Amino acid sequence: MIVDVSKKILIVGLGLLGGSYARILKRFGFPISAITKEQSSIDYALKEGIIDTGATAIDETIIGEADLVIFALYPHVFVDWIAQNQHLLKSGAIITDVTGVKRSIVYQIQDMLREDVEFIAAHPMAGREVSGVENSTDKMFQGANYIVTPTDKNTPEAIHTCLELGRLLGFSNVTTLSPEDHDEMIGFLSQLTHCIAITLMTCNDKENMEKFTGDSFRDLTRIARINDLMWSELFVANKDVLLNQMDMFMDQFQKLKSMLETEDIDGMRKMMRHSTARRALFDKK
Repeated sequence: MIVDVSKKILIVGLGLLGGSYARILKRFGFPISAITKEQSSIDYALKEGIIDTGATAIDETIIGEADLVIFALYPHVFVDWIAQNQHLLKSGAIITDVTGVKRSIVYQIQDMLREDVEFIAAHPMAGREVSGVENSTDKMFQGANYIVTPTDKNTPEAIHTCLELGRLLGFSNVTTLSPEDHDEMIGFLSQLTHCIAITLMTCNDKENMEKFTGDSFRDLTRIARINDLMWSELFVANKDVLLNQMDMFMDQFQKLKSMLETEDIDGMRKMMRHSTARRALFDKK
């Protein structure tokens, strides 16, 4: 479906990710509409030509005309929106999302959703330490990963549409995982890394350290500039997985600490060589 540029796309939540989706999809010629909270975001997007129409409140016409609806909302807001407004969606519409957790919302939304509307979940593994549509870019997803998380309630057509969406958006790697496997992976690759960055930035409050730091500390703590409302919700939604990943990290950190205490140079070097080899796998090709 997505390759048909006559199909109308609605983006609900026109922030950094929603705005980046709009910029890219508009370039292909899709009619793009948006619903978001701030009139300034709509005004900016219209001025920049990245949407054709927009509203700051529920608009029955905009919603009812959309063939594909992309939700760029916090998880609980997304669930509430579906519960309150799904009756306005077009019969046959496909909806997808950008949400960073899946188990806590995918099954809940699929269970409550009308039978003539399909939800196929996805997660763009991309972001920046800024927010808002004015910071969106059509280069956002280059070199990034895009994960589709289908369930047995999804049709092959909807899965294909969502995968094709990821390719059109320019992601380098488009793949599928179950909601469970997604949340396990994200607990380590994203949520734990944010926990580490937060801890680093709050474990030592000595003044003026920013005057002496090097790039290694800046690189390691880049994601510590964090949206506390969103990330605290994501942490709680994936609590069991994240706690397990934190335990694994602390166990390994304790091993390194013990080797330092006993001056086990061979042990530390072995761990460092393993770290170097593993890190090479993560370099963007």
